[in-house]
Amino acid sequence: MTLEAVGKRAAFLVATLALGAFAGAFTWTFFFLMNLGISFLWEAVPGWIAAAGLPAVLYPVAFCTLGGLVVGWFQKRHGPCPSDMNAVMAEVKATGRCEYGSLGTSFVGALLPLLFGGSIGPEAGLTGVIAGLCTWVGDRLRFLRRELRDVTSAGTAAVLAALFNAPLFGLMAPLAGYVDESGGRPSGVDGGSIEVPRGRKVAAYVLAVAGALGAFALASALFGGGLGLPRFSSVAIGAHELAWGVPIVLAGAAAGWLFHAAGAATRAVDRLLGERPVAKAVLAGVLLGACGAVLPFALFSGEAQTEQLEAAWTGMGAAALVATGLAKVVVTPLCLGLGWRGGHFFPLIFAGIAIGYGCAALTGVDPVFALCACTAALLGTVMRQPVMTALLLFLCFPVKAAFVLLAAAALGSLVPVPKGWLAGHGGSGGDAA
Repeated sequence: MTLEAVGKRAAFLVATLALGAFAGAFTWTFFFLMNLGISFLWEAVPGWIAAAGLPAVLYPVAFCTLGGLVVGWFQKRHGPCPSDMNAVMAEVKATGRCEYGSLGTSFVGALLPLLFGGSIGPEAGLTGVIAGLCTWVGDRLRFLRRELRDVTSAGTAAVLAALFNAPLFGLMAPLAGYVDESGGRPSGVDGGSIEVPRGRKVAAYVLAVAGALGAFALASALFGGGLGLPRFSSVAIGAHELAWGVPIVLAGAAAGWLFHAAGAATRAVDRLLGERPVAKAVLAGVLLGACGAVLPFALFSGEAQTEQLEAAWTGMGAAALVATGLAKVVVTPLCLGLGWRGGHFFPLIFAGIAIGYGCAALTGVDPVFALCACTAALLGTVMRQPVMTALLLFLCFPVKAAFVLLAAAALGSLVPVPKGWLAGHGGSGGDAA
C-alpha cells in the first residue's frame, strides 16, 4: 500500500470519527432543546395559569389543538418532513446517499410535534438530518466522494447508537437498511437482508459509533441532560416469573397487535380526509389532548416519562398502568398517521413498560422481568425482527435478561397480523400513508 493510500485511509477514518462525534453532539443538542421547550411549555406555563386562578385541567386539549394547527401549517407549507427513518436507511443502502434538501426545515419539523406533546419519538428527524449532513460533507470533500456510501451509513449508525444509547443496535440497523416491517418494505431494497461489511466499513462504523457515544456522554457530563430512559440493572427470574411469563408476553403482544390495528384505522381516516394536512393534524391534536387530560403519561415521546413512571408506578394501580400503556399504543399511530411526523420506538418502549408494571402489580412477579417480557413482546409484534428488538432493548434492560428479551420478541413476532396492517403505520414519517 502506497503512502498516499495510507494517508487517504487515515483521513477517511478521522473524518468518520469526527462525523460520529458531531452526530452525538447534535443528538444531545436536540434532546436539550426538546426538554427545555417541554419544561417551559408544559410546566412553567400551566403553573402560571394555575397561579392566576384559571382552570388548567383543559390545558392539554387546548395546547395540543394549537399544536395541530402549527404542525399542520408547517406540513402544508414545507411538505412532509422529516423523512421516515426506515426510508432514510433504505435510501442510503440503495443509493449510498441521502438527499438532504433543507436540513433546517427537517430539524424544525422533527422538533415541533415533540414540543406540543406528540406521542412520537425523535429518531426520524435526527436520522434524516445526520444522513443528509454526511452526504453534504461527502459531496464537498473530494477525498470522501468514493467512500460516500460508507460515510453516510456510518453517520446513520452513529446517530442511532447515540439516540438509543445502544451501540449494537446502531451498528446493525443500517446494515439491514430498515429496522421494522410496520412501515412497509421500501421499494428497491432487499427485504432487510444484512450485508456483511468488510474491514474498512467495520472500522468506520465502530469509530463513528464510538465518536457519537463519546460526544454524547461528554456533553451530558458537562451540561447535564441526555436520555431519560432508566437503566434497570437487575432482574430476578424464578419459578413464579416463569409461570407467568407466557401470559405477560401475550399481554405485550396484544398491545403490539392493537398498535397495528390503530395504525390501520388511522390510515382509513387519513384517506377519508384527503389532502387536508391542517385538518388532519388538528384532529390528532384534539384527540391527543383529550387523552392526555385523562392520562397525562399518554403525552410526549416517553423517555423522560419512563423515569417518572418508575418512581410512581406502585401508587397508580394496575388498571391505570395498563390503561396508560394501551392509550400510548393507540395515540402514537394516531399522531404519526395524521401528520405529527416522527418515530415510534420511544413511545412503544414506554407503553410496554407501563403495561409491564401493570402486570407486575397484578401477578406479583419481579417488576423488571415483567417489563422485559411485555416490552419485548410488544416491540417484537411491531418490528417483526426479534434480534433487532433485543439489541434495541439492551439500552435499558440488563444483559442477564437477554434470553427473556429474545424469547418474548420471537413470540411477539409470530403473532399473526393482517398484511394490510403491515403496509404502513402512517408513522415514522408516514411515507406509506
